[in-house]
Amino acid sequence: MHSTLIVARMASSHAADVAQLFTDFDATDMPERMGTRRRQLFSYRGLYFHLQDFRENDGGNRIEAARTDPRFVGISDDLKPFITAYDPDTWRSPADAMAQRFYTWEAQA
Repeated sequence: MHSTLIVARMASSHAADVAQLFTDFDATDMPERMGTRRRQLFSYRGLYFHLQDFRENDGGNRIEAARTDPRFVGISDDLKPFITAYDPDTWRSPADAMAQRFYTWEAQA
């Protein structure tokens, strides 16, 4: 499994709006197209965390391929009133907002 964590800014008062946008998006075939296995959204003191787990290690490639789909473009536009870049001066794409994993541990099965 492969995971990504996007960090941005969001007022906690917008959590329900953002959750509804993803509820609608995840009801389509887009998660399957992107290889998404699980999506979790978190907020903490004005920050937004978007944890996405993928079936395979090619999640980034599949998302890149889906970026031109009108539904992907649409949710990106729909999120703009609620979510802003953590560092607007350096943000060009979601890849610029991805946290870098520096440690992982898993229990033995």
